[in-house]
Amino acid sequence: MSDSLKTGKPQFRNINIADLVHYRMPLAAIVSIMHRISGALIFLLLPVILLLLDKSLMSEISFEHFKGIASHWFVKLIILALVWAYLHHFCAGIRHLFADVHVGVDKVKGRKSAVIVLAISLPLTALVALKLFGAF
Repeated sequence: MSDSLKTGKPQFRNINIADLVHYRMPLAAIVSIMHRISGALIFLLLPVILLLLDKSLMSEISFEHFKGIASHWFVKLIILALVWAYLHHFCAGIRHLFADVHVGVDKVKGRKSAVIVLAISLPLTALVALKLFGAF
């Protein structure tokens, strides 16, 4: 019999890849992981965005060319993904700044701040999506 079973203390072990399917992460962890993903997305695509912006501002002809490219539905989805990345990264970054000064670091407040991040960033992204796809 193991020592943990004799003492009644829980036994902690490392999780395996197969265990990830059954592991339920808290909402705060999901928001934190999404913060990293959005930061990486912004970082990796920023040079491409700046290059396209530079090319589009060279002349009216190049602007009209890129305007035509940006009207394609797939390009709009890419733009929307970048908008989500920026809005989520900004909102979650503020959440992390508060955590850095030890505000809202307990379990209940961490979950509440994660909900607030999603409640702000997702509707703003939806609003941009409506505008981007011509709803208004």
